[in-house]
Amino acid sequence: MAFIYPSPGVANVQATLTMTASAATGPIAMPALQDITINNSNDVFTWTQLDSGSKQQVATTATNSLAMNCVLDEDTFFGNAAATAGSAAKLGVFGLSKDKTLVSFSLYMGDTSSGGTGPTVTGTGYVTGLAPTVSADAPVWVSPITITVSGDYTVTL
Repeated sequence: MAFIYPSPGVANVQATLTMTASAATGPIAMPALQDITINNSNDVFTWTQLDSGSKQQVATTATNSLAMNCVLDEDTFFGNAAATAGSAAKLGVFGLSKDKTLVSFSLYMGDTSSGGTGPTVTGTGYVTGLAPTVSADAPVWVSPITITVSGDYTVTL
């Protein structure tokens, strides 16, 4: 078995998320990820028939999204003024969400030591769900971030 275990403090194991504005260059890498959830929720159409005591069900289209929480970095969240105009790096996460920019994303999960490999999940979608917070108990800005996926995931092993 080859477990994917990006646990805190485990050397060379990481989950790396990069986003690129679909019409521009200059990807943005998300630093300081606290957690990531890959959602794939299939809808189900359900009906009853007079000749059956049980409901019938058929799987339909899925709703896909990536949900995460991260400690905010100023350049990543609000954009890097020195980056290429129109790029994800220039717009930042906030700009990508505010401007409703379609992004291509790539989530790598694996071991980076000695050319190690791991699965990569890619797709396109929209950044949403931003809600930055700060408190006395957590004195750094933290925000949930969701990428609502448009279409299917692609998984590369």
